[in-house]
Amino acid sequence: PTLAPPSGFSHGLSATGRLLFLAGQIGMDATGRVKAPGDLVAQFAQALSNLQTVVAAAGGQMTAVVKLTLFVTDAAAYRANLKPLGAAYRAVFGRHYPAMTLVEVQALFDPQALIEIEGVAVLPET
Repeated sequence: PTLAPPSGFSHGLSATGRLLFLAGQIGMDATGRVKAPGDLVAQFAQALSNLQTVVAAAGGQMTAVVKLTLFVTDAAAYRANLKPLGAAYRAVFGRHYPAMTLVEVQALFDPQALIEIEGVAVLPET
């Protein structure tokens, strides 16, 4: 009650199960090229899809994701695109909101990448 209400994220989550550490994903497609150079929203959607592929391959659902860290090269562009970014987010996560951090960085490894997303998921015990 002493924190501002979260909007689009959770302040913290508690879970038990198997940890899955999700490597940073950019808007790269299966060919190894950045999809939609210059388009933050399209790259965000592709990065989320890549994360979803990893989680599914490990036997999980996106509701298993408990932490995301977003690295963007332009935080102002991210803020300016909140509505379409939110729509892309909900297409993958629905109304599930992990703990999140957004950090503006000078550059990412691939110079065409505008965003990179890494995370942690907690998969059910098998």
